[in-house]
Amino acid sequence: MAYLALVRHGQSQWNLENRFTGWTDVSLTGAGQREATRAGHLLHDIPVDCAFTSMLQRAQETLAIILSVLDRADVPITKDAALNERDYGDLTGMNKDEAAARFGAERIHAWRRSWDIRPPGGESLADTDARAFPFFRDHILPRVTAGENVLVVAHGNSLRAIVKEIEGLTPARIVSLEIPTATPYLYTLDADGRIVHKEIRTPPTPPAPVPQPDEPHEAHEPGTHRGLHIQRE
Repeated sequence: MAYLALVRHGQSQWNLENRFTGWTDVSLTGAGQREATRAGHLLHDIPVDCAFTSMLQRAQETLAIILSVLDRADVPITKDAALNERDYGDLTGMNKDEAAARFGAERIHAWRRSWDIRPPGGESLADTDARAFPFFRDHILPRVTAGENVLVVAHGNSLRAIVKEIEGLTPARIVSLEIPTATPYLYTLDADGRIVHKEIRTPPTPPAPVPQPDEPHEAHEPGTHRGLHIQRE
C-alpha cells in the first residue's frame, strides 16, 4: 500500500480578490505561502517519492514550499496542463460578486456548480474531468499502485475530478465538494487502486487560553467566571 496526497494550492492573489482565476497565472499571497508551509508540516510523516503539479505558478510554488518543508526538494516532479484549473472563459478575471450582479446569481451558480454547463468560452466541470482524470489514471495512479508515495498539488476543480473518480462520487455530489486551500487529502491505496483509508489533515485547534490569577477581570455573579457557569456541589 502507498499514499496519495492531494493538495490544492495556497491562497492566490485572485483568490484574495474573489476573482475567477482559471488559467491566468497568478502567484500566491503571503497568506498562501504560509498555508503551503502549514501543508508541508501536516505531511511531515509522508516520505514523498514523486510529485505532480499543473503548469500554473500558484500550484508549482505551493509544491516547492511543501517539498522544502519536507526536505524533499530533490524528488522528481512532473508538470502537465491536464492538471490545470478549470478554464472559466469570459468570466476569467471578473470579481465573482460583480459577475453575479451582471449575469444574475442563478446563472453564475449554474456555470460554477453544474456538472456539464459551460461558462461562455470556458470549460464545464465535465470538461475538466475529461482531461484531469485520464492523466491521473494513466500517469499518477500506476505510480501509487506500484508502491510509491505520490504528492499531487493542483487546483480545486482538477482535484475534484480525481476525487470524484477514486471515491466513485456522482456528478451531483462532486459539484458540491469544496476542497480548501492547502489542506491535504491523504489516501492510502492498495495495489488495485482501492481506497484503504482516507483522511483530511487540518491543523489542530489551539487550546483556549487559561486565565492567569493576575489578569484583570470583570466583576461576575457568584457561581460564574468569565461567562462560564460553574456547577457547585
